[in-house]
Amino acid sequence: MNKIKMTTPLVEMDGDEMTRILWKMIKDELILPFVDLKSEYYDLGLPEREKTKDKVTFDSAYATQKYGVAVKCATITPNKQRVEEYNLTEMWKSPNGTIRAILDGTVFRAPIIIDSIKPVVKNWKKPITIARHAYGDVYKASEFRIEGEGKAEIVFTDKDGKETRETIYDFECPGVLQGQYNKDTSIRSFAHSCFKYAIDTKQDLWFSTKDTISKKYDQTFKLIFQEIYENEYKAKFEELGIEYFYTLIDDAVARVIRSEGGYIWACKNYDGDVMSDMVSTAFGSLAMMTSVLVSPDGKYEYEAAHGTVTRHYYKYLKGEETSTNPMATIFAWSGALRKRGEMDGLNDLVDFANKLEAACIKTLDDGIMTKDLVGLVSEGFKATAVNSADFIKAIRERLESALA
Repeated sequence: MNKIKMTTPLVEMDGDEMTRILWKMIKDELILPFVDLKSEYYDLGLPEREKTKDKVTFDSAYATQKYGVAVKCATITPNKQRVEEYNLTEMWKSPNGTIRAILDGTVFRAPIIIDSIKPVVKNWKKPITIARHAYGDVYKASEFRIEGEGKAEIVFTDKDGKETRETIYDFECPGVLQGQYNKDTSIRSFAHSCFKYAIDTKQDLWFSTKDTISKKYDQTFKLIFQEIYENEYKAKFEELGIEYFYTLIDDAVARVIRSEGGYIWACKNYDGDVMSDMVSTAFGSLAMMTSVLVSPDGKYEYEAAHGTVTRHYYKYLKGEETSTNPMATIFAWSGALRKRGEMDGLNDLVDFANKLEAACIKTLDDGIMTKDLVGLVSEGFKATAVNSADFIKAIRERLESALA
């Protein structure tokens, strides 16, 4: 068959460990045989980030601004153990945090649902989409270890040189200190993205923070959301019969567990990180979650919403067989190719992306699964566990049939 043509490159960000192995398998089996792939490649694997002093991460984000669509593999955010393991000169910050800060977008994450796996929360009937703010907070924080007694302060110096100070704590013993920030412009972008996405998908929008404790930081999020809703989106929400409401994060968690799903839950950066893992796991697996970063000016970065599957990678290095679920990474590719096709008016590329996702779902519905899913299958369904390579090959068979 003739390969599907592309006119504009998408940005390809390679990653680390087992997901890097899956990345190549997916390209070789499911993309390159069918698509004349145009991509601008960036290696965000930890060795290359060390070699370039993390410049490659910044370059990939700027390329995304240029081309408008990116697809990203899972990457390592190093801790102390990783610094020693990879002989790093610095504990490089989260690549996702860097990219999100540059694009100033919102991450929308939703579970991939199949008939044979019912959510752990039995009353969940519809997908729950997490809208995660993708700028600042702990991901861009400055922090250091305090080795003894002393006073910690926040100091702000305005453009005229005037200082404002506030004591954080008088340390009487060793401890740790962290300073994080956010800015009104990014919070406004976050709010607009959430309201627009709710209107586009005709879903209720929930927003939650902890403003009773964080009376300035979190309350700023709450007030900006409310102002924008009242002034720009309330009438449209009422016209569509959808609802926006704010509640405390702890109340939101209780409401989510009792709900049937079918709404967007907007969260600050860290809350969204944790809650998207909770939602995806309750629906089936961390690997059964789509994730896309959307910037206010219409740039898109698709990614897998999970880690690099280190345990499986160490098994792979020993030559042992692994059954790692590639669904989130495949859907990152399909999402990016679909968006590239939509932006460039390439219907064949959009159709290919749709058929790739359908082939994945059909493979799972046929009972061919990776080990993480087999134990979750509901009574009355049969499933067989296969390794990663055989799972991808089974998807390819169904994709070829769909494209024939």
